[in-house]
Amino acid sequence: MTLRSPVHASSVMIDGRVLLLRGRPGVGKSDLALRLIDRGALLIADDYTQLERRGTMLIASPPPAIAGKIEIRGLGIVEMAFAAEGQVALLLDLDAAPERLSEDPPASTDIEGVAIPTLPFAAIEASAPIKAEYALKHYGLRVPS
Repeated sequence: MTLRSPVHASSVMIDGRVLLLRGRPGVGKSDLALRLIDRGALLIADDYTQLERRGTMLIASPPPAIAGKIEIRGLGIVEMAFAAEGQVALLLDLDAAPERLSEDPPASTDIEGVAIPTLPFAAIEASAPIKAEYALKHYGLRVPS
């Protein structure tokens, strides 16, 4: 149970499950997180997320220096409510272009020995928050209640 260095990903919690938004700078991690928060998600971390394996689960938490903070481009860094941690259920890869039609089940990414379902994702599309919620509902790992 060792804490990894933060990964370059924003993270939000929706219905008790964490959605990890991974991508290079400027690809839309914070923007998508903010739009999901506007729809009811809770911030875990913006831009960098700590990941820790606990048994068969991957737990996301904010690095202490940025807990409860998110960058809103053009406005600066603002404080908001956040969750201290949660179980990662799905990774959206914002650096990979999604296929128009895909019938394959999602690939997975091994993080700390935990297989996390992973989907290529376009963060800046107007429908991105709705698609992200749908993806989490249909492809994300189930989190024990």
